[in-house]
Amino acid sequence: YRLEKLILKVTIDRPIGYVDDFGNTYPINYGFISGIIGGDGEEQDAYIISRNPLPPLEIFIGELIAIIHRKDDVETRWVVSDIGESFSLDEIKEQVYFMEQYFDSSIELVV
Repeated sequence: YRLEKLILKVTIDRPIGYVDDFGNTYPINYGFISGIIGGDGEEQDAYIISRNPLPPLEIFIGELIAIIHRKDDVETRWVVSDIGESFSLDEIKEQVYFMEQYFDSSIELVV
């Protein structure tokens, strides 16, 4: 199958600076995509990355550039960036490391 670079609206529920129950501070905006259900039965989670500095956001419109598959979790994480931006696997891994370091995950680029 082939993944498409979908344009998505992400509702941010963990903006830059958010601290979760485990003490992790979010260096990037993180949220969910309404209307798409993930493997956990909840709305699809998404990391927001950009080459431009972003403030803490409430809403982000961007393009799906990668899917993070977790071998030790029931759900995937989507990576959304500004439309037209591209990132290498290493760049994406660096941006999401703050959370993905706790999981056995791999990144699939959307081309």
